Amino acid sequence: MHRIGIDLGGTKIEGILMDAKGEIVETVRVSTPDSYFGTVKTIHEMTVKLDEIVDNVCPVGLGTPGAWVPQSGTMKNCNSTVLNGKPFLHDLQRLLNRPIRIANDANCMALSEAVDGAAAEAHCVFGVILGTGVGGGCVVNQDVIAGPNLLAGEWGHNRFPSVPTDAGLVVNPNEKPRTCYCGETNCVETFLSGRGLETTHLELHGERMTAPAIGRGETDQASRTVDEYIQQLAVALAVVVNIVDPDVIVIGGGLSNISRIYDKLPALLEKYAFSSEGATEVVPAKYGDSSGRRGAAWLFPAVS
Repeated sequence: MHRIGIDLGGTKIEGILMDAKGEIVETVRVSTPDSYFGTVKTIHEMTVKLDEIVDNVCPVGLGTPGAWVPQSGTMKNCNSTVLNGKPFLHDLQRLLNRPIRIANDANCMALSEAVDGAAAEAHCVFGVILGTGVGGGCVVNQDVIAGPNLLAGEWGHNRFPSVPTDAGLVVNPNEKPRTCYCGETNCVETFLSGRGLETTHLELHGERMTAPAIGRGETDQASRTVDEYIQQLAVALAVVVNIVDPDVIVIGGGLSNISRIYDKLPALLEKYAFSSEGATEVVPAKYGDSSGRRGAAWLFPAVS
């Protein structure tokens, strides 16, 4: 069975046609329209184009920012704000007239990596996105855990934990609070997103640098900021380990390319998590930027 996976991002919409073995047959990428109806129209056109390749009506999995709320029939918590409060899934179903499943983009990334990616065959997988924002998703036995409030995995909007005295963090959240776009203060996202990394570097060194440049660690100042960032990441993820205790943490998003994360983070998680045996693996996403759309396609399992 072929299925279509669509990753709806803030700047681009990417769609794939995937076969039952997980092989990508075709990829389509377009810019995200700045209107709700433009977005719906673009997804409709993309789906029809992918159908034509196999001359069939394929089921569609959608990875979206925010969440679909069945009770109200609308979207919520989308940083692509044109979707919020809109009957997105219902409008697409009327146009496409086929099975459609929808999940948060971080859940899709976690599912992709749990099915045939870096955490294939692991029992419990926590997927982390470190990029423009900070997201997460939890998959158990290749099944996405969403929760009754559709909030499972949203660790990016937990308040940054109290810093352990032995963490050695220079940037203390209590001394210079950061306001999050959600309206709260000191969310994990305000420290671990790309912008958070840039703010930390500015506070440490009085120097403005982009997150990718800092992540490369090519200067002494950037290298020290990266070490600070990994400490922050360990403190925040230790809470996830205490609650979920995943077999594998898979990291995606632009900041997942900081290679030192994988050298240093596991030992720090063992240090900060409660009575940890250090058994949690930390790995980069196998499929990188493709994980979201692959996971959307895998919302329809190979055997249904």
